Amino acid sequence: MTYVGGAPDEGPARFGFIVSRQVGSAVIRNTVRRRLKAVCAEALPFVRGGASVVIRALPSAATADYADLRADVVRCLERKAAA
Repeated sequence: MTYVGGAPDEGPARFGFIVSRQVGSAVIRNTVRRRLKAVCAEALPFVRGGASVVIRALPSAATADYADLRADVVRCLERKAAA
């Protein structure tokens, strides 16, 4: 799930991640968080300035590979936070 807020053109976009215990053990949660950070770093040039983006990882993110996770995040960002 992706939530986007903030006023346009108020500095760079900011990202926050919610990865609950339902996703898995601490090792799995940290792996999911690192993957999400990498995907968002790649997508940063395409996100409008000033956007505050919060991504909530669902339990299915624990078993998703990087390509699937990337596709889901990019699709959500294009729909909700495109520049």
